[in-house]
Amino acid sequence: MTSYFAFNGDADGLCALQQLRLSKPGDATLITGVKRDIHLLERVPATVGDCVYALDISMAANRDALVALLGAGAQVHYFDHHLAGDIPDHPSLHSHINLAPNVCTSILVSEHLRDRYRLWAITAAFGDGLPQIGASMAAEAGLSEATTRTLASLGVSLNYNAYGETVHDLHFHPAELAEAMAPFEDPCDFAAHSDACARLFAGYEDDMGRARSLSPLRACDGATILLLPAEPWARRAIGVLANELVQANPGNAFALLSPNSTGDFTVSVRVPETRETGAGDFCQRFETGGGRRLAGGINRLAENDIDKFAEQFETHYRVGA
Repeated sequence: MTSYFAFNGDADGLCALQQLRLSKPGDATLITGVKRDIHLLERVPATVGDCVYALDISMAANRDALVALLGAGAQVHYFDHHLAGDIPDHPSLHSHINLAPNVCTSILVSEHLRDRYRLWAITAAFGDGLPQIGASMAAEAGLSEATTRTLASLGVSLNYNAYGETVHDLHFHPAELAEAMAPFEDPCDFAAHSDACARLFAGYEDDMGRARSLSPLRACDGATILLLPAEPWARRAIGVLANELVQANPGNAFALLSPNSTGDFTVSVRVPETRETGAGDFCQRFETGGGRRLAGGINRLAENDIDKFAEQFETHYRVGA
């Protein structure tokens, strides 16, 4: 029997994977990529008797491949908090799906494992744009302020590593980072003693120093749009910068546009909880768009659609809209 882990390369996917590997050590085949590379199950060659774990990737986006894996005789354990669509009714599918805005995949895995490795779930919450949930979980666990800060910094840095057009933009391939994490039951030990983590922290500080100096492309009361340069550091920083901006300006919606190699733009959207239209619903108006209530994105926005996007974004999210 082979165990396959198809996981999002961001903090949530990595920390979900880490908990499962700690709970059941053994050989594993890892299948992952950049954050937006979510059609992963089609790359899993599982067959009768194999076990597949799908972590933090939309079931709706992977449904055909999921059905094929089930038909091939694989057992599939699916943990996710994104759009699921119609969940197949199959005895070999074990689904843990929750679309609530206050959960992430690592929290679902932690609950499944009865919180045995909840420090990794706390790390993921901070990284996945849920700092209040992470802080609440840390307080409930009785963590010190210093430990909480370490987990927050680690979560954000792990998440930042996953942003890029291809894995060549990243400091570490997510599978490489997963292997560096594997020996550590305590994420604080990973943060303190891993050379990979030290390199990641340094790269994060350098990239974010540049990103925080950017000026808006367009702004109105309640909605701000930024255009990032066509540089690897900007592609890495886009998601964390979006999270930082909405956390520092909780009444504002933000859209960040990053040029990609095809001449199109990758878009990250963050929306306050109080707005009627969620980020995912708004992004679904555009081809290749989707996401969750507070965070969404568009994989490929054509350059000639930028004005249309900006007008619709401001129409939906300006104060008083």
